[in-house]
Amino acid sequence: MDSKEKSSSEQEGARERGLVYMWQAGCCCPAPERLPGWSGKTVVQAALGVNHGVLLSDGGMVYSFGKLPWRVELEDTYINCPILETALSGQHVVTVAAGSFHSGAVTESGVVYMWGENSAGQCAVANQATVPEPNLISISDSETSHVLPIRILQLACGEEHTLALSLSREIWAWGSGCQLGLITTTFPVTKPQKVEHLAGRVVLQVACGAYHSLALVQCLSSQDKKPIPERCNHCSQLLITMTDKEDHVIISDSHCCPLGVVLADSQSESRISCSSLETLEGKSVTSSQGEDCQKTLTEDQTLLVAESDVASVFSNSDGHEDSGISSPGNPLITDKMAVKQHLMSLPDQSLNERATKQISLEPEQESQEDDLIACLPSPPGPGTSALNSLVVSCASAVGVRVAATYEAGALSLKKVINFYGTAPGEAASPSGGGSSGMDGLKDSREEQVKLESMQGKKSSSLVDIREEESEGVCRRLSLPGLLSQVSPRLLRKVGRAKMRTVALTPTYSGEADALLPSLRTEVWSWGKGKGGQLGHGDILPRLQPLCIKSLDGKEVIHLSAGGHHSLALTAKSQVYSWGSNTFGQLCHLNSPTTVPRLAKVCNVSSIWNTAAGPDYSLFLVDGEDFQPALYYSGRKERGDNDVSSENNCLESPTLLLSCSKLGYISSMSAGGSNCLALVDRNIMGYIASLHELASTERQFYTKLSAIKSQVLRPLLGLDNLGAASTVQLLQEMASMFSKLCYLIGQHGASLTSFLQGLKEAKNLATLKHSSLFLESYTEYCTSLTNFLVMGGFALLAKPAVDFLSKNQALLQDLSETDEETCPLVEVLNTLFFLPIRRLHNYARVLLKLATCFEVTSPEYQRLQDSISSYETLAVHLSRKRKEAEYTLSFWKTFPGKMTDSLRKPERRLICESSNRGLSLQHAGRFSVNWFILFNDALVHAQFSTHHIFSLSTLWVEPVSEESGNTNGLRITTPEEQFILISSTPQEKTKWLRSISQAVDQALKGTSDLPPYGSGGNIQRQEPPISRSARYTFYKDPRLKDATYDGRWLSGKPHGRGVLKWADGRMYSGMFRNGLEDGHGEYKMPNKILNKNDRYVGYWKEGKMCGQGIYSYTTGEVYEGSFQDNMRHGHGLLRSGKLTSSSPSMFIGQWVMDKKTGYGVFDDITRLLWWIIVLSCPSRGEKYMGMWQDDLCQGNGVVVTQFGLYYEGAFNNNKMMGTGVLLSEDDTVYEGEFSDNWTLNGKGTLTMPNGDMIEGTFSGEWGSGIKITGTYFKPSLYEHEKDRPKTLRKLGILAVPADEKWKAVFEECWHQLGSEQPGHGDRWKAWDNIAVALTTNRRQHKDSLELLSRSHTQTLESLEFIPQHIGAFTLEKYDNIKKYLIKACDTPLHPLGKLVETLVAVYRMTYIGVGANRRLLQEAVREIKSYLKRIFQLIRFLFPDLPEEGSTIPLVVTENKGRRSFCSGKSNSRPESPEPGYVVTSSGLLLPVLLPRLYPPLFMLYALDNEREEDVYWECVLRLNKQPDIALLSFLGVQMKFWPTTASILGENKKVLPNTKDACFASAVECLQQISTTFTPADKLKVIQQTFEEISQNVLESLHEDFLWSMDDLFPVFLYVVLRARIRNLGSEVHLIEDLMDPYLQHGEQGIMFTTLKACYYQIQHEKLT
Repeated sequence: MDSKEKSSSEQEGARERGLVYMWQAGCCCPAPERLPGWSGKTVVQAALGVNHGVLLSDGGMVYSFGKLPWRVELEDTYINCPILETALSGQHVVTVAAGSFHSGAVTESGVVYMWGENSAGQCAVANQATVPEPNLISISDSETSHVLPIRILQLACGEEHTLALSLSREIWAWGSGCQLGLITTTFPVTKPQKVEHLAGRVVLQVACGAYHSLALVQCLSSQDKKPIPERCNHCSQLLITMTDKEDHVIISDSHCCPLGVVLADSQSESRISCSSLETLEGKSVTSSQGEDCQKTLTEDQTLLVAESDVASVFSNSDGHEDSGISSPGNPLITDKMAVKQHLMSLPDQSLNERATKQISLEPEQESQEDDLIACLPSPPGPGTSALNSLVVSCASAVGVRVAATYEAGALSLKKVINFYGTAPGEAASPSGGGSSGMDGLKDSREEQVKLESMQGKKSSSLVDIREEESEGVCRRLSLPGLLSQVSPRLLRKVGRAKMRTVALTPTYSGEADALLPSLRTEVWSWGKGKGGQLGHGDILPRLQPLCIKSLDGKEVIHLSAGGHHSLALTAKSQVYSWGSNTFGQLCHLNSPTTVPRLAKVCNVSSIWNTAAGPDYSLFLVDGEDFQPALYYSGRKERGDNDVSSENNCLESPTLLLSCSKLGYISSMSAGGSNCLALVDRNIMGYIASLHELASTERQFYTKLSAIKSQVLRPLLGLDNLGAASTVQLLQEMASMFSKLCYLIGQHGASLTSFLQGLKEAKNLATLKHSSLFLESYTEYCTSLTNFLVMGGFALLAKPAVDFLSKNQALLQDLSETDEETCPLVEVLNTLFFLPIRRLHNYARVLLKLATCFEVTSPEYQRLQDSISSYETLAVHLSRKRKEAEYTLSFWKTFPGKMTDSLRKPERRLICESSNRGLSLQHAGRFSVNWFILFNDALVHAQFSTHHIFSLSTLWVEPVSEESGNTNGLRITTPEEQFILISSTPQEKTKWLRSISQAVDQALKGTSDLPPYGSGGNIQRQEPPISRSARYTFYKDPRLKDATYDGRWLSGKPHGRGVLKWADGRMYSGMFRNGLEDGHGEYKMPNKILNKNDRYVGYWKEGKMCGQGIYSYTTGEVYEGSFQDNMRHGHGLLRSGKLTSSSPSMFIGQWVMDKKTGYGVFDDITRLLWWIIVLSCPSRGEKYMGMWQDDLCQGNGVVVTQFGLYYEGAFNNNKMMGTGVLLSEDDTVYEGEFSDNWTLNGKGTLTMPNGDMIEGTFSGEWGSGIKITGTYFKPSLYEHEKDRPKTLRKLGILAVPADEKWKAVFEECWHQLGSEQPGHGDRWKAWDNIAVALTTNRRQHKDSLELLSRSHTQTLESLEFIPQHIGAFTLEKYDNIKKYLIKACDTPLHPLGKLVETLVAVYRMTYIGVGANRRLLQEAVREIKSYLKRIFQLIRFLFPDLPEEGSTIPLVVTENKGRRSFCSGKSNSRPESPEPGYVVTSSGLLLPVLLPRLYPPLFMLYALDNEREEDVYWECVLRLNKQPDIALLSFLGVQMKFWPTTASILGENKKVLPNTKDACFASAVECLQQISTTFTPADKLKVIQQTFEEISQNVLESLHEDFLWSMDDLFPVFLYVVLRARIRNLGSEVHLIEDLMDPYLQHGEQGIMFTTLKACYYQIQHEKLT
C-alpha cells in the first residue's frame, strides 16, 4: 500500500473510532442504535444519568443529550441529537461524569465545571435548585498558608453527591448525605471539602453509587503502616481475645462494637457502628444527624457477637485477609453448629494431617491463595497482623509445641475450611430469598436484607452470618491444648520454616508502581448500606471511609457503583460483587450479599471492564478472535406475552450478541433504563492488534498466577529440599518469578485503561517503559538458569515426587506439553521457562501494529526499535538457557571432588580440552593438563589439584610464528605466564576467540543484558589490554596475600588503584608497570600504638620519591622531598605539639634521611640549659645554620627567647670554635667556645658603655665566668661615628645568604629538567612546566579539594607561553611580569611552588624566636639572594630578558604634562628613566615576593629601630599639639606658603589661628598611604605624589609658577611628615634604603626620599622649646 492510501486509511480509521451506540436496558433482544444526527466525531468518553447522557469528543468538546430539565426552554423536551455545551467552548475537557440528574467535566488544567440538578448541592452552588449551564467550581485547600487551587484528575457523581479526585490523590466532596465521607452535620455542602479520613493515602479511583461511595486506594508500604491498637476506640473492649478451653485455645478477633448505630432519640453527639476491622485500622468514626445516615434499631436488631468455635481463616503475615468464595455449584455449609460439631469430633492431629494433604485447585481457591506466603509467617514486624502477633507471643509463652501446631495450622487452615466446607453428604441449606417468589421481588431491598440476616439464627445479628463464616470476617484460630502431644513432624517443620520464609507477593517496586497501575490496592466504602452495598458484612451506614478487608490482596484495578450494588474488577479478570441482588445484578446467589463474592459471568474468567446501572450490571469479556463480548445481568423488561417462569429476573448473565457484533467495544456506560457503548472499527487491523495484546497479556498474567499459586508455592512448602544454598536459589527464582508476574499484572491493567483512551501507539507501556520489561525478564531468566545450573528441578524430584505425580495433568496443562511420557522434571523445566516465550509474542503483536503506520513515521521507528529489543532479548535468553543446560551436563560428567569447589550458580561452561585439543608447553610426558574455560575463569586441572585464573586479570595473545610455536597461545596473569599449544590451527583459533570473548564479557560485567536495539551478537574480538579488575596475589613475596583493585596493563597494575596487604598496610594511588608510581597515599599500621603511619605524596618505581607528607604515629609530621623511601631534599619536620613535652620544628635540607646542609631548627621548649643556668622553664631557641648527619656542624646562628644571639662555629651539635655572643643589653663576647654557651679560650668582652676586656675566658654564660686578661677603658671620641660598632661585624660567621636553601632552588631547577642551575634545554623546561600543570590539575580534580574559579582561570592562562620575536620592548617586559604574577599565584606551577616554599622558610626563620633585631641584616641579605637566584631562573626561561641593570629601549610617547616639583612647569622628559624601564631583579620580583615576606621583615625593622622611633614619636606627639599656623611658624615655613583657606569637611574655610590639621591636608593623606604599600618602588611613588600635592597646594595659593629651593621645600615637607603621624617611619625609611634600586638614588625619587629621611632625623633632634 502506498503512502497516500495508507494516510487516507488512517484518517478513515480515526473516523471509525469512538462510535456511540445506545439501547434499552433489560431487553431480551436489544437493538443498539447510533445517536441520530451524530456523525463525524470521535467520542473518547461517555457517561449516563437516569434520563440524560454526556459525551466527550476527542477535541475536548462536551455534548449533552436526553432529558435536560435544567436547560432553559428544554424542560420537557427529549434531546435525541447531542447538543454542544457552549459554556465549555475554549476549554479542553479531558474527562466527564454523570450523576442521576447532574453532570460534571474536568478540563486539561484540572478545573471542574458542574451543571444540572442542584437540590442537594451536588453542583456545589448554594441556594439554587438547578444549574442550567456548566459552572466553574472553586476547589482550594484552606489549610495551606497561601490558597492554591486544587487540580482535579477525575470526577464521580451520585444521585445527591459528587466526588473529585485531585492531582495529589486526595478526595474532595460536596452535596448531601453520609456518602460524602465528611465530618459535618450541615447539608447540603456547597463548598468542596476534603475527605480527611483518607488524607495521606494515595487514592487511585473514586466511584459513586446512588447513595454510597467507593474509593480504590493504594496499600501503604510496610514502613508506613501504623501499629494496631489493642482496644476499640469506642467501647474500649479488646479487639483480639484468647480463650483457654480444656483441650484447646481459641484466639479470635471477631470484635463487633455495640455502639454501632444512631438510635431514634439520638443525642447531640451520637455514634455510628465501628466493626472490628474498622477499629483494627485504628480509625474513629463519627456520625452526622442527617436523616440519610440515621437508622432506628429495634430490640430484635441489637448487635450480638456470634460465638463460634470453628477455626476460621485468619490473615497472613502481610496483613491481607483471605476470604473463601462460594459458587452456586459448591455452596458452603450454612449450619454453623453442624460444622462445629463435625470439627470437634476430629482429633487435632488427624485434622492437621488431612488438611495438609488436601489441595484444592479450583479457580476460586486459587485466587485466594495467591497472596499466602510459602510457609510460616516471619516474626511480627510492622506488617504483621495483630492476630499473628498474639499467636506468636502465645506460642513463646507456652513453648515450642504450640508454635509447631500453630505453624501447621497456618499452612493449611484455609484447606481445612475448604475441605470441610465441601464435605460430601453435607447439603447446603437453600437460600431464603430463592423461594420468596414474585412477592418477594416486590419487597424493598431493605426487607430482603433483613430476611437474609434473620435466617439461620433467631438471635439475628446485623452481620451476615453465612458471609462471616465463608469470607472470614471473624478470624479465629483453634490451638491444641497445652497438654496435648505434638508430633515430631511438626517440630521438624518448625525448624525449617524460619529458614525458608519467602513472600511471593513482591515488595514495593517504586519504579514499576510509579510508571504502571499499582496492584497493591484496597477498596474503601462509605455512605448508605441498606442493600449491603458497602461490603462490610452489615447494612449499617458509614459516615467515613472504611476499608473492605475481604478485598485486600485481590488486586482490584477498577470499581463500579450502581444504584444499590458495587462491582470490583481485579487484575486476574475476575469481578467481585456485593449489595442488592434483587434482579440478579450481582451474577451469583439470588439474594443480596453484604460482603464481596466472586461473580460468575461466563465460563472463562476474562472480564476486563464493568459498568453498574441502577439495578443491572454490564460486563465486557474477551470473546473469540479477541473481539470483546458484552454480557448483561440484572432487571429484564418483559413483554405482555412473556409467560416465562417467575424467577426469570434472576437468570444468569446474558450475552448481548447484537452489541458484540457492532465492532470492538472499548468502554460502556450504564444509567437509568439505557445502556451505551463506545465502539471502534478495526481498520487495517490496528484495533484488533491492540485488543490482542491486551487480552493475551491478561491471560498470561492469569497463567503466571496459577503457576505461582498451584506449583511454585507448594514446591517451596516441601520438606527436605536439600542444601540451604539450593533452597536460597529456589527462593531467588521464586522471588524473580513473582516480580515478573506482578509486572505482567500491572501491564495488563495498563492495557485495559489504554483501550479506553485515545489508543495512541506511542503511549504503549511496552514502548515507553521497555527497559522495565527487558530488565525484569532478564533478572528472572538469570535466577532461573542459576538454579538450573546447580541441579535445577532434578533436586526437587525426590522431595516433590508425590506432589508432581498427583498433579501431572495440571503441570502438563500449565506447561502446554502434550507428551504424557515426558519426565516430570522436564515438564517443570518447560513450565518455568514458559514466560520467556512471551517476548516473541510482544514482538509479533508490535510488528502487526507497525504495519499500520508509514515507514517514515516516528511511531513506526519506535515500534521497530522495540520489536528489535524484544526479539534480541528473546534470542539472548534462549542462548542463556542453552548455556545453562550445557553447563549442567558438564557438571554431571566432571569429577566429583572438584565439582563442589568450582560449581557456582552464575558460572557457565564455554569450552574444555578433554579432547586433548590443548596442552601445556614443556609439560611432562605423563602429566595431565585439563583446561576448562568458564565465563569468569580459566581452570587448569591436574590430577587432583586445580588452579583458577580469573578472566578479568587474564591476557591472551597468539605466539608469534618466529618463535616456532605456530599453534601457541601465550596466557598472561598477574603472577604467571605460560604457553598453551593447540593440536591444530583451527583449535588455536577457536580457543583464542573463546578466551578473548569470555574475557571481554567478564570485563563488561553485563553478560545478562544484550545490547538492545543492535544486532545483539556484536562482540569485540580482542578485549582491552588496559582494564579495571580486582586480584589477590599469592606468589609475589612483596605482595603475598595483598589485594589489588584498580587499573591493569598486560598483567601488571598500571594506573589508579588500591593495594591492601593482609597486615593492614594500604596504598591508594597511581601504579606503573606493577609498582607504585605517581601520586598516592600509603598507610602502615603501628600495632603498639594502634595507629597508622600515613604518607601522601609521590612515588617512583615502588618507592617514595618526590614531594610528600609523612605523618608518623609518634606525632611527628614530615613535609617535603623523598627519595628511595627516605627523606631527601628540602623538607619540614614537626615534632610534637605545643602542649607536649618537647615540641620542635626543623626546616631545611635532608640527605638520605638525615639533616644535612642548611636548615633552621626551632626548639620551642629547649629546657636543659635554661633550667640549669637561669632556672627559667620553657625558654625556646632557634638555630639557623649548617647540619651534617642530624647534627649541627659548621657555621650557624642561635637566637633565644631572651634575646641572646650567637654566631659562630658548631661541632657535633655544640658551640665549638670561634664565635660572637651578644646579650640583649649589647654586651658582646668575641672569642673561643667549647660547648653550648660555654666560653673557653681567648676572646674579647665589650660592655655596652664601650669598656673592653681582652684575655682568656672560661665558664658558662650567665653562671659566672673566669677571666684572665686586660681591662680597657676607652677615651672619649671626638665624633660619635668614630666609635667602633661591634654590631657591624654581625653576619661574617653566619652562613652566606647564597648558601641558604640550596635544596629548594635545586628542586625547582630539577623540575625544569636542569641538572645544574642555568644549564639545560629551555623548551624541555617549558614542556616540564606544562606537564606539571596538567598533572597537578588532574590530581586536584580527583581529590576532594576543588579549585576555585579564579584559580582555574589562572591555570588556563598559564597554558600560553609568552613568545618574544624581534627586539625586546617594554610591552614584552610587561608580559613577562604578568606571567610571573600568575605563575607565582598558584603552587601548581614550579615557580609558584618555589615562591611558596621560600615564603614558608622565610617566615619559619624570622617569626617567633627568630624575630630578633640582630637578624635584620641577615633577613635583608636573604631577600636579595632570593631575587638574584629567581632572576637567574627567569632569564633561563626567557633568554631575551636583558641582564640586571640593562635599559630597555624607550618608545617615545607624548608626555601628559606632569609638573615637576622642582620647576613647576610641564616636563617633556624626566631627569631619570622610570623604574620599569631599567631591568632589575628587585623591580621584576619584589612586587611578587615582598608582599608575602613583608610581615616578618617589617617586624625586624620595627624591633631594630625601636629606640629611635620612640624618640621620634615623642616629638611627633608634642609638636602635633600646636595649631597649623603655630606649627608652620615654628618650623620656619615662609608665610607666602601658608594656606589662607582650607577644605574642612568639604567646605572651603579660612585658616584661623586655632585651625588644626587643615593645611596641606591632601598631602598629609597621601603620605599616610606609605604604610599600606609593600615595595620600595610603591613607597617612593607615594612620596613623589606627596611632593606633587604640596606643589599643587602652593600653586593654588601663589597663582604663579615658581621654582622650589630646598630651603623653602624642607620646612613645608617637615610639616606634612609631622601631621601624617606615621608611627614606624624609621622602619619605612630603612626598608626603602635597603631594598630600593640603586639607579633611583640620584634621580628625582631619590632626592625626595633623601628629603623624607632628613625630616625623620630632624624630628628626632628637634628642640621642643
